[in-house]
Amino acid sequence: MVERKKLLLRLDPAVYEAIAKWAADDLRSVNAQIEYALRLALKQAGREARRDAGGGAADRTEEPDVPTG
Repeated sequence: MVERKKLLLRLDPAVYEAIAKWAADDLRSVNAQIEYALRLALKQAGREARRDAGGGAADRTEEPDVPTG
């Protein structure tokens, strides 16, 4: 299994609260919600991340179809 990258992220408190509420609504942790939002942004930008073959958390993150345009 590929080791997950760790990083320190500083957020505006209002942004954190909005993400925390979104995470609670989707029954995810704040960390998983941030990764989910980043994956959505990558998909919209046409820069999707390659999923690891090790069955890590990236494989458990459900990604809905994102409307383009």
